Amino acid sequence: MSKVIITCAVTGSVHTPSMSPYLPITPDEIVADAVAAAEAGAAMIHLHARDPKTGKPTPSPEIFGQFLSRIKQQTDAIINITTGGALGMSMEDRLAAPLHYRPEVVSMNMGSFNFNISHAGSKVTEWKYDWEQPYLEATKNIIVSNTFTQIENAISLLNEHDTRFEYEVYDISHLHTLAYFADKGLIKPPFFIQGIFGILGALAADPQHVMYLKATADRLFGKDCLFSAIGAGRHQLPIITLSAILGGSVRVGLEDSLYSGPKTLATKSADQVSKIRTIVETLGLEIASPTEAREMLQSKGADKVNF
Repeated sequence: MSKVIITCAVTGSVHTPSMSPYLPITPDEIVADAVAAAEAGAAMIHLHARDPKTGKPTPSPEIFGQFLSRIKQQTDAIINITTGGALGMSMEDRLAAPLHYRPEVVSMNMGSFNFNISHAGSKVTEWKYDWEQPYLEATKNIIVSNTFTQIENAISLLNEHDTRFEYEVYDISHLHTLAYFADKGLIKPPFFIQGIFGILGALAADPQHVMYLKATADRLFGKDCLFSAIGAGRHQLPIITLSAILGGSVRVGLEDSLYSGPKTLATKSADQVSKIRTIVETLGLEIASPTEAREMLQSKGADKVNF
């Protein structure tokens, strides 16, 4: 079994400020959370940006620029920029920061799907900002668009900068889409496949789904497959622990879950990193350092990014 890469997604675009006072919003908060996560053992930091005044997800390269170089200066972790952006963003918006900053790794959704988070604010009694509730409610009528043309164009543009991909897979069919692009020669191994479980409209957080997705990925890509998993919300620890047991890697962070335990809000993403690190090492497995993760992913190195 190879070493376990811990990815940490510190803010995302799913949760809103009213759901937790600990959700990183400002560049300073994102930097602090990312650095703490790296110090706790995360080899890769996955990043979204937010308007520092309202906490609303933004694709703005200018705002990304307010924290990317600072995180790079303070950690050796691989910096991974989203191309998923936020619900309702165009593909042009979603690619703006990745194309400008040319990171080592970006996320890449491998198909279109429903992403219903309208229920996510059910416990909120008072909203801090007027955008939050309509944003969540609108997800009942939004499709996350990742057509074959969109995926091919995005990958082609990012290939010019030798950027590697975290292939986000929300359905079994997405693995076959990935195999299609691999057969075309548009993407090259190793394939870092991030299975996502627990989103309403995509694969449920069922252990059998995790095992089947990984088995299918192994069948399609063999030794070129580097599997990892995300468990949304309360499913986080059970799903990612299973991934580690099956020989895969794991992702945590406040993008995926706001909690560190039952009814206990995580004060920072590092709380979750520390918890899964303890579990992984208790299982007799080793976590990958940033240097080892770079070797596993064959990424270009932090000295070749544009920030």
